[in-house]
Amino acid sequence: MRSYACTRSVIVAVVVITFLAVLVGGCRPLRPLRGSRQAEQEAPPAPASPAKPSYVKPEVKLVEVASSDRLWTGVAVSEDGRIFVNYPRWSDDVAFSVGEIHAPGKVVPYPDENWNKWDGSSEPGDHFVCVQSVYIDEKDFLWILDPANPMFGGVVPGGPKLLKVDIGKNKVVQKIIFDETVAPPASYLNDVRVDTGKNVAYITDSGLGAIIVVELAKGKARRLLGNHPSTKSEKVVLKIGGSEWRRGGNAPEVHSDGLALTNDGRYLYYQALTARTLYRVETRWLLDPALPEALLGTKVESMGTTGAADGIEFGPDDYLYLTAIEDDAIKTFAALDRAETVVKDKRLRWPDSFARGRDGYMYVTTSQIHLGTDAKEPYRLFKFKPAR
Repeated sequence: MRSYACTRSVIVAVVVITFLAVLVGGCRPLRPLRGSRQAEQEAPPAPASPAKPSYVKPEVKLVEVASSDRLWTGVAVSEDGRIFVNYPRWSDDVAFSVGEIHAPGKVVPYPDENWNKWDGSSEPGDHFVCVQSVYIDEKDFLWILDPANPMFGGVVPGGPKLLKVDIGKNKVVQKIIFDETVAPPASYLNDVRVDTGKNVAYITDSGLGAIIVVELAKGKARRLLGNHPSTKSEKVVLKIGGSEWRRGGNAPEVHSDGLALTNDGRYLYYQALTARTLYRVETRWLLDPALPEALLGTKVESMGTTGAADGIEFGPDDYLYLTAIEDDAIKTFAALDRAETVVKDKRLRWPDSFARGRDGYMYVTTSQIHLGTDAKEPYRLFKFKPAR
């Protein structure tokens, strides 16, 4: 009996020690959201006594690149450092829609003056109507997204389009016009990302809420997730600069807005502007035309609460960055409902859109949308280098 009891005690002790070893070995600190599966798999082992998981704020400095006396939103940076910006037609004070910055105080119409001529009677398919965003792809082509909804008065028929520009020749080389099935009258196509490997573009609609997938080789587009809550406003009232953001006394509702494609092209992340929840979906589901809409909705994942963000983008360090419009800040998203501040600066008045430069910098515009026509400071373009 004594021998049996002793043996049983040893077995129990071994089991307990093994359990504790597995428990301790299985604990890992949370890391900021990464843009590739490989990066997640390469997470370092936990320290012996892990502290509370947190994003370690590096030393990040904003560098002002250029400024404007007119409201701009999008920015794109080419491989050799050329910078393109766009001015949405939200007022009558729009001299041209797309420009290239030649000097800090000099922006010229791009790709030429003819594309930038719009008087309401021009052919909408051959001229910029109301450009919302610009984007440089991995092959150094410039993409221009025109929702053709000037002053939010309704889409101009034949105007919604996506243009591909050869910046070496300064020439439009592809034009895809969207009909009402893709860009309904109340839509506002907002942001675009291009996967050159799959030859596909992804676009958000912030007017009604949806994700548009464009097969670039065929010039065909499909409107997806238009009835899914992930693309819709959460009806939150944003507080910016100490005041609630309202128009005519009402809180605006802006649907799916910013989007970001992971660097491996596996996931598309997106978020509504008047919302605080970040979502993602595997692109393989978006690219499957045989997948029913109801089933596609089940593939969407909620990533947690980030706060109100306009632009989102994966940086050269593979981390997801967000413009924190309520906080005059730029943040990075960490798992489990935590967005950590990278840089906070009062000059970041409504940080709007990101561009990733080949020089290792992230570029960001400010649009001061909450101030409307009362903006007293210039609209700015900054850059910062992730300190990782």
